[in-house]
Amino acid sequence: MVTLAVLLESMGIPIPAETCIITASLYCLKTHHLAIQGVALAAIAGAIIGDNCGYMIGRHFGLPLLEKYGARIGLTRERLILGRYLFSHHGSAIVFLGRFVSLLRVFVALLAGACNMRWRRFMLFNSLGGTCWAGGYALGTYMLGRKISQVSGPTGIAIGIVTIVGLVGSGIFLRKNEKRLTQQAMKEAAALSAYPGT
Repeated sequence: MVTLAVLLESMGIPIPAETCIITASLYCLKTHHLAIQGVALAAIAGAIIGDNCGYMIGRHFGLPLLEKYGARIGLTRERLILGRYLFSHHGSAIVFLGRFVSLLRVFVALLAGACNMRWRRFMLFNSLGGTCWAGGYALGTYMLGRKISQVSGPTGIAIGIVTIVGLVGSGIFLRKNEKRLTQQAMKEAAALSAYPGT
């Protein structure tokens, strides 16, 4: 069940996988009917396999759909080129850190595939991010045990604040630098199309 929930969320279906991992970990703690190592491994497997499925879907179907319908939601041709540029140059950080942001976690694999991020690099940072996130949630919940409710309040607020500041900061940076980054992306795209073998 844990593997399936995490797998589906990682493929792009918004399912509360974190809640499933925490519930299964607390069940391990209270009943001892499941081994926490099994829950952690199931969550990690779901994260890695699901993200790879999402990546393949994005790689084969994402870009044509975004090129056709993306303008309706503000994803113009230039912004798609910018997205490919950002994934090309910063994709590792996006894939790894995206695992810890709820909204981004659902779509990061699809976007990585649609933006043609190299699969080997995606797989490496997807595996690292999935292991840290899924394994961390499972083992962290288990170790904190009954104190999880006391810790989750302040910790959840702190993580929420850091996430919001990061997203706002990223948004401000992209808004201020979108034109410059888009020009760099267009130059790189033009160079790649002029010399496809490079």
